[in-house]
Amino acid sequence: MKTYEIIYQTIERGILKKVYEPGTYLPSESQLRKTYNVSRDTVRKALSLLMANGYIQKIQGKGSLVLKREQLRFPVSGLTSFKELQKSYGYDSTTGIVSLTKLMIDDELARLTGFETGQSCWALIRTRQIDGKKVILDKDLLLEQLVPEIDTEIAKDSIYRYLENDLHLTISFAEKEITIDSLTEEDRSLLDLNQHDINIVSVKSRVYTADAQQFQYTESRHQVDKFRFYDFARRNPSTI
Repeated sequence: MKTYEIIYQTIERGILKKVYEPGTYLPSESQLRKTYNVSRDTVRKALSLLMANGYIQKIQGKGSLVLKREQLRFPVSGLTSFKELQKSYGYDSTTGIVSLTKLMIDDELARLTGFETGQSCWALIRTRQIDGKKVILDKDLLLEQLVPEIDTEIAKDSIYRYLENDLHLTISFAEKEITIDSLTEEDRSLLDLNQHDINIVSVKSRVYTADAQQFQYTESRHQVDKFRFYDFARRNPSTI
């Protein structure tokens, strides 16, 4: 990891943990250079990354203003695990394992998931409990060819950490589809839903390694009124 990325992550944690409160300014570039003993260019790269991801806004003549961020928001465009979000935002959460089995991809699953017919996958179903309520149902398929072993302890902790640190897979990008679906009997039996709930937010993702090989299909089903999905966009000047 490059030095500016380490500085970015350190300041990001400070913002999420309210070390730097919304509406206040980060230390000046000069102060950050002294704190981290790095060049001005390195500091500016870290600040540019913070600005690109919606943490700060550079105000001419004043510095880097910390922007307001809300908890329990799930990034649309990022590739962030639930465990990483929990750690960043600091909310109380537990993961429950419903089932972990193997299955063979048939023609119908191939059309849905992007895997090839006949491939073997781990099928994992988990619930996410936040503030005492089960509000997320995660359903994952992991290609056995790239993930030959997995157990419930890994599934309770962080699959991505296991894939990156133990299996040395480079997780690169994902294609996502977000829909509002009708509740299923599975949703009703596994989640702590409100009495009036009739719909659920479904985020379906096909996730790939750096060499563009799909290793995961996941559907994450979220209680509608509990979470807000977000992205942070900046307009780039037109080149036309």
